[in-house]
Amino acid sequence: MNQILSFVNSTLRYFNYDFVRYALIAAVFISISASLLGVTLVLKRFSFIGDGLSHTAFGAMAIATVLKLSNCNLLVMPVTVICAVILLALNNFTKVKGDASLAIISVTSMAFGYFLMNVKSTAANVSGDVCSTLFGSTAIITLNKSDVLLCGIVCAIVVCLYLLYYHNIFAVTFDEQFARSCGINVTLYNFMIAIVTAVVIVMAMNLVGSLLITALVVFPGLSAMKVCHSFKKVIAVSAVFAVFTSIAGVLISVIFSTPVGATIVLSQAVMYIIFCIVGKIR
Repeated sequence: MNQILSFVNSTLRYFNYDFVRYALIAAVFISISASLLGVTLVLKRFSFIGDGLSHTAFGAMAIATVLKLSNCNLLVMPVTVICAVILLALNNFTKVKGDASLAIISVTSMAFGYFLMNVKSTAANVSGDVCSTLFGSTAIITLNKSDVLLCGIVCAIVVCLYLLYYHNIFAVTFDEQFARSCGINVTLYNFMIAIVTAVVIVMAMNLVGSLLITALVVFPGLSAMKVCHSFKKVIAVSAVFAVFTSIAGVLISVIFSTPVGATIVLSQAVMYIIFCIVGKIR
């Protein structure tokens, strides 16, 4: 018992540090946003957009790093949003569909970003910068108040969109033809979802890195679907799942000095297995 109390007290002491508090708050905001969008993306079978846009964001971040911008998001955010719009347009109006257009843009962006960081970067540790960007090893513990505020604004926008347009999003998610017959502007909602997803992806890069973002989008929704059978319950359970695993991952990372992004993803993977077992039992 004394050992448990000692461990709890030592853990609580970490909350005295600003970077731990900022990391936990940002993790909550990002996980809620990613989980809500993830349910829609998984059901629309477009979950791989998170992986593709994260590669695009990596390329944009490489450009921002070479240009030595004080705030990389000023470049990364608009570039990622534009690529999301282009991807959706390619999918709707050309013969280059979904996965093919995504592969073209994402692979090219990642290759260009890595090339640029190696050729033009003046940093002493290029490999470390690349690793941090790809796997989120240190970015989450360097957040400041403005970063946390931006995460909160993005989370508020996502939650408000789901509350205000829940029925329309529900219709577009499950049956676009039915939604069109009901007078819903399906193209507008698809673009809205793509743009908001791009913004969340950029925010999530600080949490898990560009290579692990897909897990943050996919795991909560898939896990919730194992135990719930209604859209509302899936959304609610998905958000709770994402918040719990993100907080657990950040705390484990801080206490045991493990990589933040990888720890969060492994926490979600373990919880996904538990949800699968519970779903089978039920």
